[in-house]
Amino acid sequence: MTVYIDPPTWPGHGRMWSHLVSDVSFTELHAFAARLGAPPRAFERDHYDVPAERYAAAVAQGAVEVGPRELVGRLRAAGLRRRKRWARSTRSA
Repeated sequence: MTVYIDPPTWPGHGRMWSHLVSDVSFTELHAFAARLGAPPRAFERDHYDVPAERYAAAVAQGAVEVGPRELVGRLRAAGLRRRKRWARSTRSA
């Protein structure tokens, strides 16, 4: 069981955030996040958003620190990457 976390370099809502992912399954990721105390609403498509102040706790619990590119690469290799679906333009031609 391996869960990965990238550095808290993503701004949002007046805070900095990390992404927490699994390269095995979403079941594993949800279980890890629950033990960390992350609320279900922190899950977004294929990762949990973790505030900077919880980063050390995630690492202490066993999350492996990786860079953002490695994190996405591990998601893709595991077949767990879920990209955002962008809304198509509704403009008339």
